Amino acid sequence: MKRRVVVTGVGMVSALGLDTDSTWQGLLAGRSGIGSITRFDTTDFPTQIAGEVKGFDPLNFVDRKNARKMDLFIAYAIAAGDEAFAHSGL
Repeated sequence: MKRRVVVTGVGMVSALGLDTDSTWQGLLAGRSGIGSITRFDTTDFPTQIAGEVKGFDPLNFVDRKNARKMDLFIAYAIAAGDEAFAHSGL
């Protein structure tokens, strides 16, 4: 038996925006999400630019205890998943 997956909603957290609408508007405007790395000291690294997500607060999506235990990319996925679920209308 084959299982099928249907995508019914869209959610995004990116260097261009914290949700789908702002990311899409950034793409249409031709903006770049690439800039100087600010999350850590890059002095000893050959690359000092990246696409960082700015202004994201994981506490908007998970409680403080869980936020301390998880890596930031997990909070990004939870935020995008919440947006996709809301967008789906389910």
